[in-house]
Amino acid sequence: MTIDNKALKAQGILPQWQRGRYSIRLKVVGGRLTTNQLKAIVSAADQFGDGHIHLTSRQAVEIPNVKYENLESLKATLAAGDAQSCLLGPKVRTVTACQGLETCKWGCLETQPLAAELTDRYYGRPLPAKFKLGVTGCRNNCMKVEENDLGVKGGMLVEWSKAPCRLCGECVEGCRFGALTLLEDGVKIDKSKCLNCGRCVKTCPTGAWMGKPAYNVYFGGNFGNGSHTARQLVPLIDNRETLFKALDAAVEFFAANGKPGQRFRTVVENAGWDNLAQSVAQATAV
Repeated sequence: MTIDNKALKAQGILPQWQRGRYSIRLKVVGGRLTTNQLKAIVSAADQFGDGHIHLTSRQAVEIPNVKYENLESLKATLAAGDAQSCLLGPKVRTVTACQGLETCKWGCLETQPLAAELTDRYYGRPLPAKFKLGVTGCRNNCMKVEENDLGVKGGMLVEWSKAPCRLCGECVEGCRFGALTLLEDGVKIDKSKCLNCGRCVKTCPTGAWMGKPAYNVYFGGNFGNGSHTARQLVPLIDNRETLFKALDAAVEFFAANGKPGQRFRTVVENAGWDNLAQSVAQATAV
């Protein structure tokens, strides 16, 4: 019997060095699994693996040491709990995300809904090479989004209101970038130092600071055989529609200019960062 390991790998079924053994990587969006999915994963690992699972660096779950003849039974067990293997190969991979504003006191974005929306929009799309997206809710950057081909980091557009302010100075103490100065009659913000982290909003006890969620977008990062930090080519984006125009432009740029096997970073360096920046600027201007 001939086994097509290339086809299996595209389905998230990775051949191990032991002949006839496989590690199955599961689809996990934004690092979130339901308890039903977890139960199915545990059941599959107990029945068809060796009773343990592995958590990957990109929030995925792998069930190792599965025999080839048990793959279909394992997939059926997973499906009963709404779990499935992921897609690998030259396409958009699973989206990673932190918990965001839902639970994190510093979060600026609802990251989980955004990760789900990114998945619906891009996951599995064929491209010249694998393409990774990550979402982090604030400047603490738990997800290290600059290591992704495309990364989204939460920020805030902030505004101070005099009426509820009691000049306590907590926002000034909380600002890590020295952008705020406490005056006798108010708080002065130095826009050249403000990085839109939203800490003034989070630390204010009276609601004098108001914040609107916004998006920092990073292009062309990767981490592996060759590691590069992504670049922020556009200013802070303040609405979801413009965000997706920027992301769409980057994906289309990759599809149009990439050759098979070339990562996004290489494609951009060959085609020119200025050309990518121009494509994104044009897309977000309309």
